Amino acid sequence: MTEPAIPTIKRSGSRFYVHPTSQEKVPSVTSVNGMLPKKALQYWRGKLVAETAVEDLSVVVDLVSKGNPSAAIDHLKRAPDRSSGKAAKTGTDVHELCERLNRGEDVGRVHPDLAGFIDQYGKFLDAFQPRFIEVEATAWSETHSYAGTLDWIAEIDGEVVIGDLKTGASGIWPEVSLQLEAYARADYLIDPDGTQRPVPAVSGGCALHLRPDFFSLIPIRLGDDVWETFQALLKVSNWEHQIAKTVIGKTPVDPI
Repeated sequence: MTEPAIPTIKRSGSRFYVHPTSQEKVPSVTSVNGMLPKKALQYWRGKLVAETAVEDLSVVVDLVSKGNPSAAIDHLKRAPDRSSGKAAKTGTDVHELCERLNRGEDVGRVHPDLAGFIDQYGKFLDAFQPRFIEVEATAWSETHSYAGTLDWIAEIDGEVVIGDLKTGASGIWPEVSLQLEAYARADYLIDPDGTQRPVPAVSGGCALHLRPDFFSLIPIRLGDDVWETFQALLKVSNWEHQIAKTVIGKTPVDPI
């Protein structure tokens, strides 16, 4: 996803949107989805740290032998962040170029590292001929207090669908359904100047898995059960960022 046009802030590692007129702060859809347990992610992080320990053994040994074990630990524990940071940067750059193509703009010369992605995106556009209705629009829910920026809403083969672009090597994960459902159920779309407009009615969702050597457009089911799950995650998010900070007293009770 590209940087939202609506202002955002970070709190405790989570992104919050700031309403351009009321200044209300609400959690982002991706932050709410972050309340889900990530067993696969935990396994990946552990595996990457172990691989780094083997591949960078000489670095680790050198740091420890020089009396700096804390630096060796830091080098290992930050390995997942270094890897995911690089992938996130690529994903952001690809999203920005695809957004420009969706708006009918010329992207000019593309960096060689991104050229494969954009070539495959061009093939997607040629194959499905989407008519884009909304591109990188911010959806806001006053009713349920959340916001998020959707990739696009488009008409494809006579149906209006809400879509999300994913560039990760691991493919499409089920929680994209929660993401798209939340956007589709928002109260309105909002511009940086506070202008509001309706969220277009959609008949379904889809995820475009884009890699340098292929693309795949995958149907994503939306529905009431998906919506109920997202609402449950909203409650967990509210606990994490608000309620949990109020339940422990500041001063211990002295015995009588």
